[in-house]
Amino acid sequence: MFATKSSKRLAGAAAAAAVLTLGLTGCAGGSTAAGGTEGEGLGTIKVGALATPAGDILNFIQDELAEDEGLTIEFVEFTDYNTPNSALVDGSIDANLFQNTTFLKNFNEQTGSDLLSVGEAYLPTAAFYSDKIDDLDELEDGATIAIPNDPTNEGRALKILAAEGLIETTDEPTTLDDITANPNDFQFEEIENASLAQAVADVDTAFVTIAFALPAGLTAEQAILVEGSDSSYYNVLATTPELEDDPRVQKLYELLLSDEVAEFEEETWGGLVVPAEG
Repeated sequence: MFATKSSKRLAGAAAAAAVLTLGLTGCAGGSTAAGGTEGEGLGTIKVGALATPAGDILNFIQDELAEDEGLTIEFVEFTDYNTPNSALVDGSIDANLFQNTTFLKNFNEQTGSDLLSVGEAYLPTAAFYSDKIDDLDELEDGATIAIPNDPTNEGRALKILAAEGLIETTDEPTTLDDITANPNDFQFEEIENASLAQAVADVDTAFVTIAFALPAGLTAEQAILVEGSDSSYYNVLATTPELEDDPRVQKLYELLLSDEVAEFEEETWGGLVVPAEG
C-alpha cells in the first residue's frame, strides 16, 4: 500500500526537524583492522554508506551500542550509488549499507562480482515530490515526471505509477521501454538519482529516494505519494563471500535489527525509514 499526502503530514514536520539535528561524519578509506581476540573485542569494521539515513544509523550504533559489543564501526561516507560496491570489491571497506537486493544483483551481473547480502536492514522509502500539485490525480495530460535513470530505481518508480493506475508496464519494468500504456501521455525525464531532488522545481513531480530527499530539504509536505512498507526495496547489509561469516559483520547486522535501532529510526524519521523485521 502507499500512503497519501494527508496521512503523512503528521509525521513530516517531526521527521524533517529531527534529521536536520543529526551530526553526519565521514572517514577516509584505508586498511581495516581484523577481528581481534576475545579479550580485545571484535575489532573495527569499515562500512560504506551515504550520509542519510544509513550513515546516521551507523553513527547511532557506534555511539550507543557498539562499544558494549566490543565492536568499532568506521563509517566511510559516499555521495553516490556508483562507488560503494567498487570499494567493497577492492577491499577499501568491509561492508556497505546503501542498496537493495535488485541493485546488488544488477551490479554483480554487470561486473562479474560476487558480493552478497547478509540480510535486509531497513526500507529507505522513496516518494514522488512536487512543488506544483498536492496529489497524483492532479497530474494533467502531458505532465512531466522525473524518475531515476538507474534500472533498479527507475523500475521502482514505474511500478508505483502502475500500481496507481497512471500507466501500465511489464511485470518487472526497468526502463521506459517497459511502459505498455501511457494514456495521459506523461513525459518522462530520466535523471541521475543524486540530482533528482534539484529537479523537483522544474517538473510536475519527481521520484526521489530518501537518501537524497532529506539532505536536500524535501519534506513530507512536498511528497504527494510515499512508498509503502510492503515495498520490496529494503536496503541490505552487503559484504564479500570471504567476510560473510566474519564476527564483525554478523554483530553489525544483529545491531542493525535491534529494538534500539528501530526506535531510533522511528523517532528520527517518523516512518519514512522502516525497520526490517529480524
